[in-house]
Amino acid sequence: MFFIMIISFYGEGCFKIQSGETVILTDPFSPESGLALPRFKADIILKTLTSLPLTNQQTNQQINQLIFGPGEYNIKNIDILGLDLIGESTDKFFKTIYSVEAENIKLCFLGHISKLPAPEVAKYLEETDILFIPAGGELFIEQKSAVKMIKQIKPKIVIPSFYKMPGLKRPAADLKIFLNEINLEKTEQKEKLTIKKKDLAEIKKTEVAVLKI
Repeated sequence: MFFIMIISFYGEGCFKIQSGETVILTDPFSPESGLALPRFKADIILKTLTSLPLTNQQTNQQINQLIFGPGEYNIKNIDILGLDLIGESTDKFFKTIYSVEAENIKLCFLGHISKLPAPEVAKYLEETDILFIPAGGELFIEQKSAVKMIKQIKPKIVIPSFYKMPGLKRPAADLKIFLNEINLEKTEQKEKLTIKKKDLAEIKKTEVAVLKI
């Protein structure tokens, strides 16, 4: 028996993934972002950008629910692979991307990625079903490179993140720039994405799902 996966968006790189009774939260943002903070309890929290040095809170919570670095994890029957973006990390922070498998659906969270990943990282992103990718340009991967990566990975569904939206205080490009690069001038926005593994088998060409906050 497979559960329905429900994906909701809160802005920036913050998503809620509901798989059965398990809830994953990605990249929760600070109140200074200008966006409304999500208010729900998560079983697993994934952070793709981690400040250094690490705090005691980060270290203590890693085992329980907060994952903020490379490694292999299994929590509540969900497999998580964290991949280090060494070339984008500094002595002040490090970046991680995640491949997550739940309900036989493979999700990939590219988080704060700003350039194409090295081949030794990219090989783990093959056969991704749903790809979460920055679409707002500067600070993150530029739109042309993002589309190039999508063509390389060939996911069933692409979900854009980190783009301009009402309330966001930092500068970011409009989503339409990304959609134009991927040859989609218009796309239907959804309140949330509800998906099952068998639904993905029916998708023959990569689709873009734009989620409302």
